[in-house]
Amino acid sequence: MPSSIPTIAFPSGASVPSLGQGTWNMGENPARAREEIESLKAGIDLGMTLIDTAEMYAEGGAEEIVGRAVEGRRAEVFLVSKVYPWNASRQGTVDACERSLKRMKTDRIDLYLLHWRGNHPLAETVEVFEGLKAAGKIGAWGVSNFDADDMEELLAVPGGKNVAANQVLYNLGRRGIEFDLLPWCQQRNIPVMAYSPIEQGRLAHHPDLIHLAKAYQATPAQIALAYVLGQKGVIAIPKTAKPEHVRENREAVSIELTEADRAALDRAFPPPRRKKPLEMI
Repeated sequence: MPSSIPTIAFPSGASVPSLGQGTWNMGENPARAREEIESLKAGIDLGMTLIDTAEMYAEGGAEEIVGRAVEGRRAEVFLVSKVYPWNASRQGTVDACERSLKRMKTDRIDLYLLHWRGNHPLAETVEVFEGLKAAGKIGAWGVSNFDADDMEELLAVPGGKNVAANQVLYNLGRRGIEFDLLPWCQQRNIPVMAYSPIEQGRLAHHPDLIHLAKAYQATPAQIALAYVLGQKGVIAIPKTAKPEHVRENREAVSIELTEADRAALDRAFPPPRRKKPLEMI
């Protein structure tokens, strides 16, 4: 296992590991809380110190799990959370941020994202994000589920060029962003955070990945994750509540796919040849 995970730099200069941890579906069942907390702690121990969550996940339950997992270790961790689009008004954003801070028992969120576009004007949300940043409540702000045209619109509003990241669905089975959105972000040094990089585990059963994995003495999920990690400026945030799967994800960092491997993956998962609507789950 490599000693460190490669890092991705945000426009502000802050660096984070290219492999983090997701928390979607955590906090929904009290009986699983201990295992979820231990899983996140195991990931921190392995250098996966970026943890992504949202007020949407279990209606704050995931943020509470995160708060318990980082207790006593907050300085080691880069926390990402998200605001519901219907909360992204001038006062609503401030209130939502305060609730998230309280649930995670912290005084700042390192990266605060608009979960997806809603009815509140982008200029208003950006203005509030900038205010929260100036107040020290958040370190930076970004967006989630924004397509290329949304990003163009965002950069045109006052302060919009301060966007630090765009979190979108991206994996071998959903490569649509490679046509336009990913290159657009790469050209502007705006990191892309890839959620569901293993398609919630479904890619682990793909026959072509199973075949390729054998050559690396790896798992199909590790190959799928290695593909995403190999993309410039991409941060992968797989979610797992099992410590053994956390270790498996961590080991994917050491897999370096060859050009022949990538050609084989292109045959199995053809890259987009035209613009496709941004996918979400």
